[in-house]
Amino acid sequence: MKSETELKMKKAIESLDAKLLNIRAGRANPSMLNGILVNYYGVPTAIHALANITVPEARQLMIKPFDRSTLKEIERGINEANLGITPINNGEVIILTIPELTEDRRKDYVKQAKSVCEEARVALRNIRQDANNDIKKLEMPEDEEKRELAVIQDLVNDYNQIIDEHLKEKENELMQF
Repeated sequence: MKSETELKMKKAIESLDAKLLNIRAGRANPSMLNGILVNYYGVPTAIHALANITVPEARQLMIKPFDRSTLKEIERGINEANLGITPINNGEVIILTIPELTEDRRKDYVKQAKSVCEEARVALRNIRQDANNDIKKLEMPEDEEKRELAVIQDLVNDYNQIIDEHLKEKENELMQF
């Protein structure tokens, strides 16, 4: 019971990490383009499948497509994604320059990070609720049931602490100038 519940909680933390990666911190990161689909011969395709994405400078992304004919479609996909970044197409590569974050924008990103962390906490509570229901269905002696419920609660507490640490790290990263 504990290992199954812990596995679900680890997946919730992995999901949290993926979502926190997409909150940008004024530095270029190829994961910023995750989820952006480009129309490639009528098929929605991820940018990562169509091009090499490199970080030549701290605040710049360079997208070099495998097939140059996809440049316009990649540029259109980035514009439609509303990243707040204007792509520069020089005919061979697309360059994205990440603007410096303003104080207000940083605070907005911190709020977004807190919201994502709260979603992860809700997921943990749901996992705990499911585990508690499963334990109660097993019809074990009362003291054993309480012990199992306490083990699940300890897991939730540990994973909530992990979420707090991830939030603190992201907050520090976002508020650095």
